Amino acid sequence: MGPRRKTVKPCLPNKESPEVTKSDETKDYMNQLSHEVLCHIFRYLPLQDIMCMECLSRKLKEAVTLYLRVVKIVDLCAGRWWEYMPTGFTDSSFLTLLKKMPDIEQLYGLHPRYLERRRVRGHEAFSIPGVLEALQACPNLLGVETSHLELVEAIWTYMPQVHILGKFRNRNGAFPIPPENKLKIPIGAKIQILHLVGVNVPEIPCIPMLRHLYLKWVRLTKPQPFKDFLCISLRTFVMRNCAGPTNSLKYVPLVTGLASARNLEQLELVRVPFLGGLIQHVVEDSWRSGGFRNLHTIVLGACKNALEVDLGYLIITAARRLHEVRIQPSLTKDGVFSALKMAELEFPQFETLHLGYVDEFLLQCKMTNADLVKYGLADVVENPGIITDIGMKAVNEVFSCIKYLLIYNCPHLHNPNNWITDHSRWTRLVDLTLVRCHAVKLESFSQFIELLPSLEFISLDQMFREPPKGCARVGLSAGTGIGVSSALVSNQNSNNENDNHQNNNPNGPNNNPQQANDQNEENEMRQDGQAEEQQIAAEALNEMEEVPQEDGESRNEGPTHSHAVFPMEVDEEQAGPSGLQPVAKATPITVHDSDSEDEEESVGSPGNCIAKNNSQNYSDKEDKIREPAESRQLPVSGKGKTPLRKRCSSSHQMGQLKSSSIEENSCEKGCQVTSEQIKADMKAASDMPEKKKSKDVYPSCGNSPGSVGNSPSCNAASQSPDFVRTVTGNSGDDRRGSSQSESFEMEYNEDYPRRPLTRARSKLSHVPLVSESEVAKPKPRHAMKRKRTADKSTSTSDPVIEDDHVQVLVLKSKNLVGITLTNCGITDLVLKDCPKMMFIHATRCRVLKHLKVENAPIVNRFDYAQCKKLNMDQVLDQILRMPAERNRIIYLRPMQQVDTLTLEQKIFSGPYPYHICIIHEFSNPPNVRNKVRIRSWMDTIANINQELIKYEFFPEATRSEGDLKKYSKYPWGREIYTLEGVVDGAPYSMITDFPWLRSLRTAEPNSYARYDFEDDERTTIYAPRRKGQLSADICMETIGEEISELRQMKKGVFQRVVAIFIHYCDVNGEPVEDDYI
Repeated sequence: MGPRRKTVKPCLPNKESPEVTKSDETKDYMNQLSHEVLCHIFRYLPLQDIMCMECLSRKLKEAVTLYLRVVKIVDLCAGRWWEYMPTGFTDSSFLTLLKKMPDIEQLYGLHPRYLERRRVRGHEAFSIPGVLEALQACPNLLGVETSHLELVEAIWTYMPQVHILGKFRNRNGAFPIPPENKLKIPIGAKIQILHLVGVNVPEIPCIPMLRHLYLKWVRLTKPQPFKDFLCISLRTFVMRNCAGPTNSLKYVPLVTGLASARNLEQLELVRVPFLGGLIQHVVEDSWRSGGFRNLHTIVLGACKNALEVDLGYLIITAARRLHEVRIQPSLTKDGVFSALKMAELEFPQFETLHLGYVDEFLLQCKMTNADLVKYGLADVVENPGIITDIGMKAVNEVFSCIKYLLIYNCPHLHNPNNWITDHSRWTRLVDLTLVRCHAVKLESFSQFIELLPSLEFISLDQMFREPPKGCARVGLSAGTGIGVSSALVSNQNSNNENDNHQNNNPNGPNNNPQQANDQNEENEMRQDGQAEEQQIAAEALNEMEEVPQEDGESRNEGPTHSHAVFPMEVDEEQAGPSGLQPVAKATPITVHDSDSEDEEESVGSPGNCIAKNNSQNYSDKEDKIREPAESRQLPVSGKGKTPLRKRCSSSHQMGQLKSSSIEENSCEKGCQVTSEQIKADMKAASDMPEKKKSKDVYPSCGNSPGSVGNSPSCNAASQSPDFVRTVTGNSGDDRRGSSQSESFEMEYNEDYPRRPLTRARSKLSHVPLVSESEVAKPKPRHAMKRKRTADKSTSTSDPVIEDDHVQVLVLKSKNLVGITLTNCGITDLVLKDCPKMMFIHATRCRVLKHLKVENAPIVNRFDYAQCKKLNMDQVLDQILRMPAERNRIIYLRPMQQVDTLTLEQKIFSGPYPYHICIIHEFSNPPNVRNKVRIRSWMDTIANINQELIKYEFFPEATRSEGDLKKYSKYPWGREIYTLEGVVDGAPYSMITDFPWLRSLRTAEPNSYARYDFEDDERTTIYAPRRKGQLSADICMETIGEEISELRQMKKGVFQRVVAIFIHYCDVNGEPVEDDYI
């Protein structure tokens, strides 16, 4: 912090004239200082400022010359190592500068923005030969800090005695590796820290001085790049996603060289195809002499040949000092921890475990594995980790002191509460992160959280994904995502038809969760137009559930086509808006499964497939013009998980209209569990007077005179959608309340029926919905607005009217501080007993709707961003009804339009004992300046109020029932005002009843004002540092008159404040990319 600027008024004696004071002020004190004092001052100034002082006076020029003559350490970047050195240098000017510093020993910050490779005669430029000439002019030079690849190679070549200071890290790294980035490292190079990113390197030789080696996206061009590798001083070795030799044997010198580094502390190998079992053998040979004994960090990721024994031997050898282990998915299995448990070791310093570790580059990269291999990386395709709940019990028995646990994509974990045993208490676990573990049961997870005594932070990403619509109806255990069943219950939307090659290596074209979210939203928008038609088909298909079925005939009279059985692909997934959605690559094939429970319930007799409402008058027109139907393969599920689809067929001929383009579903059993609502509706429909039903409207499903054997044929939707409309009434949520008169009115308003083009319709349909004469008569279409009640089609391709599956996350924890939810499928969050909870962050949780706070008195930060179905009114009401023990800030980024006037009325008129401000932010792309800055001043307002109430006997405001009745109209007993402005080109509007804020904003800066702070009222709502309003006491001095006025008016203030920050960049329904969330 810089010194406070105070205004000092000189006190003039009576006898002294103003002229004397003026001469004192113009006196040059700098020139009165000695050279030694000036040189001492120069030590604290950047070199650029020192050189500027040469021009000010003769004495300063002499002082600068003296300083440069004796200086030994110079930094051209003034300590800002991440920046570039000043521009404008040429070879001659740089040489002149260094000649002025004959005693220089260490030159830091030699980071030129651009260097010419060679000199051009007659052209002044800054080139590598010119820099070398200038450096060679310094006889005492010991070391240089730089980040330029060609310059450091030239120094190694022509000035091998010069050390490379600090951390060498090239600044032009990229992937794919640029061919122009080249570096040849000589044997015995004088360097301690070498970070190479996106560089072509022939080999890694023997470098005795090297302590830290970081290789990322490095192409090793020689056939044997580690032949001479030996770095005995090495402490850190990181090799990530490098393009090296594909032959595993060529990595033997690398591992043996690492074992020779007795002080090695950090070992990270990502996508390094070393020989399986190699580390085990090297450890056996070297551990007695200290090989790998001092490791505190072990990271193995995407090493395709790595074995459990390699990891186990490293962990056992380094047990005494081990802090952190990150394990790739192929090694994340029960056997590793069972073996470590048998070793009976202690890990006294162990803290962090990452299971199913996948490197960030692989998570973010949009290239496929084939593309990465094309650029020289090892060929690796990871499967998810196979650790189970049994293995997780062993984890804590082995690492009893673990504090931080991160688990990524382990689909065989089900019941976290079973991880806790008498020997596995997880007593020190502080931070828990679960990502893509979609088989974990929500209730079990809640119980697990309650049993963790020290847990403070929870992070859930793509967890508890919402089941596909219709799972409850078809008897699926949705959300398991394991094996074949996961692929078959997927919502096969357009975003799931991408041909991605990811199991755990998300390099497919749609691995970005945000991108997948965008696509999912787009799919839902497309489905909006079909929502009403899907409802119609749902009613018609569900009528089939009540058809009596006979097992004997169904087993004997099967469909005539053959059923080919193909092997299913393993579970492959991609990110969706609230978790991972399984991708079914192969077309599901009909399989007869004798063990399936669904077969007895769902397979009806084709000969007796009769509609329930058999009293209707069916038309015979269709039966006379039928043609033989083609046999087709039908989609089906695996064993006992999804219901089997059966065609309603018999030995008679089935046909379809030649002139009609309208197709129809064959008779199929789509659901196992019947919806009670649809049952009630169908029963009501069957009781209607038959005279109201037009024969032309209903398609025929009777006995065909020309059919072979006179066996009855059946239509899956024996009622037309017009008939279903009479059943569904207004087709909204409150269908039961619709009267029959309204239903018939709807029937007469609709024209001939339409059917949505579902997969079931396009693949299975052979029977027309309406007769030929009905199609020939064009009718006017009366559009009717319907409320959409179906989000998606179900796993069985049937449109289903179904609300989101309720999933409630209940949190009860004595020490929990905060929870972060990203892409989770929970609908309700309940804070049951969280006395230390302070924040809730929820991002892109598509079905998150409600918040319930039972006991969480000090939670004060709420972030809800891009939660599409969030009930804002309920969440805000729940937060504001909490006891006013803390100031609270609520950040909202809604994805639907907000009625701001209604919202403001509800908030300000409600029984909430807070001063409230509602900030409407309209920046797009999002600007977080106002959001961040508001935290710095909202507490100041509350502190002023508390000071007044406690020490100045100021009246405290209330919001009792009497107050609400007394102030029933605007402004509801509050002093409401509005502030508007523009920040970084985007408008904002704040409506608030915060006291004192207007006076503080317009006050003049006081003596404590800080001008090193970038904000003022032009860049944010209120900048207290610019005003010098650093505490409540200072602010009270500024607003003393306003305090007196309120005291005389006997108006009270609240002790606490609430800020509601609403960002409107996503209200059109499409999420905006934002790095801050």
